[in-house]
Amino acid sequence: MYGSALIAALVLAGCTAQSAPSSTASEAPSALFDRPAADAQPGGKTTVYSNGRNAFSLPAANLNDAERTRFVVGNSFFKRNWVQAPASTTARDGLGPHFLARSCAGCHVQDGRAQPPDFHNPLAPQPFAGLLMRLSVPGTDAHGGPKHEPVYGDQFNTMGVNGVKGEGTLTLSYETIPGQYADGTAYALEKPIYHLTDLGYGPMAADVMVSPRIAPQVIGLGLLEAIAESDILANAKAQAATAGTIKGQPNYVWDAYGERMMLGRFGWKANVASVAHQSSAAFLGDIGITSKRFPHQTCTPAQKDCLEAPTGNAKGKNGVEIEDYVLDEVIFYQSTLAPAARRNAQDEQVLRGESLFHAAQCAQCHRPSYRTSETLFPSLSSKALSGQDITPYTDLLLHDMGPALADGRPDFAANGQQWRTPPLWGIGLLPAVNNHQRLLHDGRARGVAEAILWHGGEAEPAREQFRHMPAPDRAALVQFVESL
Repeated sequence: MYGSALIAALVLAGCTAQSAPSSTASEAPSALFDRPAADAQPGGKTTVYSNGRNAFSLPAANLNDAERTRFVVGNSFFKRNWVQAPASTTARDGLGPHFLARSCAGCHVQDGRAQPPDFHNPLAPQPFAGLLMRLSVPGTDAHGGPKHEPVYGDQFNTMGVNGVKGEGTLTLSYETIPGQYADGTAYALEKPIYHLTDLGYGPMAADVMVSPRIAPQVIGLGLLEAIAESDILANAKAQAATAGTIKGQPNYVWDAYGERMMLGRFGWKANVASVAHQSSAAFLGDIGITSKRFPHQTCTPAQKDCLEAPTGNAKGKNGVEIEDYVLDEVIFYQSTLAPAARRNAQDEQVLRGESLFHAAQCAQCHRPSYRTSETLFPSLSSKALSGQDITPYTDLLLHDMGPALADGRPDFAANGQQWRTPPLWGIGLLPAVNNHQRLLHDGRARGVAEAILWHGGEAEPAREQFRHMPAPDRAALVQFVESL
C-alpha cells in the first residue's frame, strides 16, 4: 500500500530526518541542573539533525514507512494554496469568503514563525499573513470562551475572494521605549500600535477588545500534546507551594474533537487543547475552509456578500470543504514535525548561560524536561511520540506577564495580562529558517534579550536579574537559549 515512489518523493523533498551522529560529546555533570541524559535531543528519539532552512520541516526520526507516507500527504495539503470556488481543482477549492492566507504555510512559512510587518510608516498598508487580530466583546460564548464581535466575528480578516470585501486594513506603528541595563548600557524596545482602518462593514462595537497573535513555529506539537495532564497540573502545584512571584495557572477550554472542556496547551493563551482542534479551527478562521468539526463559515449577519459567496465543492466531502481523511493527514503532519537537535550544547559559554538561566529562576516557567505519556490522542497521533524524554522548556501554564504585554482580552480562564509560557526549543534556528528572530505573542521582541526585557508581572524578578547581569553573563544566557 505504501509504495517506494512516495518514500522516494519524501527523500527528494528533503523531508527525511537526518540520522544521529555516530558519536556525541559527553554530557555535562547531571548534578548541575538535573539535566536529562538526552538534553541535546529535545524530542527524544523523534529528534532530527538539521540546522538549515528546512530544520522545522522534518518528520519525527522514528516514524515508520507508513507514517512517513501520511506525513507527505499532510505536508502537501499544509503547503499548497486553496483556490476560490467554483474551480476545476475540487480537492482544494473553497478559499474564503474571508481569509488571511491561502495555505497553512502562508503563515507558518517553512513550518516556522511569522514576523510582524517591518514598516514604521503608520499610513502604509502592510502585509498581514501570519499576524492575526483576535476580536471579542465583554461576555462569553456558549462554552465560556470569548464572545465574538457582532459585525466582524472572532478575528479581523483583511482579504476576501472576488465579490467579497476584505474586512479592512491593518497598519502598524511603533512607540520607542528606552531602557538601560544596570551597567549603564542603553537599549530601546519597540511597542507596536495597531490601526484597523477602512472597515468594510461599518464600525466595530465600542467595547471591542483586540489582541494581536503571531503564527508560531509548529515543531513538536504532538509531543506537547503527549505530556500527561498530571505533569502540567503538577507544575502549577509546585509553583503555588514555592516562595516567590511565579504562580502559573492552567486554562481549561472547549475542544471540538473531545467535545468537552480540556486542558489548554496551545495558542498564546493556552486557549486550545489539541492539535486537531487547532488545525481545524485555523483552516476555518484563516483560510475559510469548513470541516466536519467546524462546518459553518464565519460570516456574520452584517456581511451579506460573505453570506452569498459560493462555497467549495462540498459534494462528496460530507457537506464540507475538506474531506475528513485529508484533514486527519494535515493534523498528523503537524503532530509529527520534529524538534531539531541542539547546537553547541557542550560549549563552555552555553553551559555557563545554562547555569545563569537556572539561577535567574527562568526554569520555573520554562520547565526543561518531561517524559511523554504512553496514551495519545485517539487515532491522530503516532506511537513514535510516546514514552519520549523531551526538553521543550515550558510549563504550559498561564502567567501574569504584567501591563506592558497585556492585551486586556480574556480567553476562557486567561485574563488580559496572562500568557502561556511558550516552548523554547528551536528558538535559535529561527534566523536560519525564517530569516528573523522576532519573539513574543506579537513578534515585538527583536531577539532573546528584548523578549526577556519585556517580561513583567510574575517574571519581573527574573527580568531584573538579567538586567543586572554584566554584559558577558547576559551574552552567555542568550547564547544558551539560542542553543535550544
